[in-house]
Amino acid sequence: MTSPALALLEFHSIAAGIEAGDAMVKRAPVERILSGTIQPGYYLVLVTGEVADVDEAVAAGLLVGGDALRDRLLLPNVHPGVVAALRGARATADAEAIGIVETASVAAAISAADAGLKGAEVRLNQLRLGDGLGGKGLALFGGRVTDVEAAVAIAGDAAGGQVVRRVVIAQLHGEMWDNVNSSGRFGDHLAWPPT
Repeated sequence: MTSPALALLEFHSIAAGIEAGDAMVKRAPVERILSGTIQPGYYLVLVTGEVADVDEAVAAGLLVGGDALRDRLLLPNVHPGVVAALRGARATADAEAIGIVETASVAAAISAADAGLKGAEVRLNQLRLGDGLGGKGLALFGGRVTDVEAAVAIAGDAAGGQVVRRVVIAQLHGEMWDNVNSSGRFGDHLAWPPT
């Protein structure tokens, strides 16, 4: 995903999401489409490509599935750190502080991550989206305390009413970082479910 634009539509209805995704790729020649379900039964459609094509695809998706829309985002010039995080990249814990922006939706978390990276001298330690989070999103930033504070403020503002909580933690304990940087699921530490 090295495209200049990225958009995500998040639906309450799986059927509406599939229908909207189909309309999106039929309307405009997007570079890539990724879609699928997340917990607790939402459907995501992510497209990348040239700005005009992505914008046109979003218009088609909104026209077809708009009544089932949960959240959306359109990033005309997505930050490369967001693209890396969407591919699963994670940063190390060698930061003075960690900042967390928890959002009620996936789209809001991606928007927050992009804004935080563009607005402050931080790195995106990880971006967690939907599954295992009840449809929520998490953007975790690392850097100097003042930079992380700025990123969290900017990211939270970008997420608007979808923010669940914003936190800045100076000198996160190493063992806590190991827990945070793992899969994030408590049961994974205990090898649940038992075999």
